[in-house]
Amino acid sequence: MADLLTHLLVPYILLTVVSWCGDWLDQRWIVVGMGGAAIPDLVKIEIVLEERTVESILGFPFSYDPLSTLGGVLLLAGIIAVAFERRHWRRVFGFVTFGGLTSLLLDGMRVYADGRASAWLYPFTNWRPPTPSLYVSSDPTVLVVALLAAGTVAVIDRRIQAGN
Repeated sequence: MADLLTHLLVPYILLTVVSWCGDWLDQRWIVVGMGGAAIPDLVKIEIVLEERTVESILGFPFSYDPLSTLGGVLLLAGIIAVAFERRHWRRVFGFVTFGGLTSLLLDGMRVYADGRASAWLYPFTNWRPPTPSLYVSSDPTVLVVALLAAGTVAVIDRRIQAGN
């Protein structure tokens, strides 16, 4: 199941492996990228706070759905970036966006009944790309593979750090 933990582990794996190539990418930026992977899952806030409640507070129509799109990731990455020091804005924006994109791509590989992923490229297009249908969202295999890969990367990373 490609849940929040899986979404966090994928950028951890990718960014940690990239960090082995140089000193410019340290642990704090890996964590920022991992945080970006949680953005598309923010739609689950609806479990706690319904859209209708937010609509009544704001006074206009509201939906959480755009959070799990490219536009939502870019918007929230920009908001998150300005919470950091100005000199880090571009870097934060890049890493948060990277994390969000890994999450969207992982979700885009799920099985959908009609063979097309959600319109995650919104607002740039409403086109729903075809999905390779690699897994069913309730399949725990995805999480197990992510945990094993992350564990392997963590062990290798610890050995590399000990060698320096």
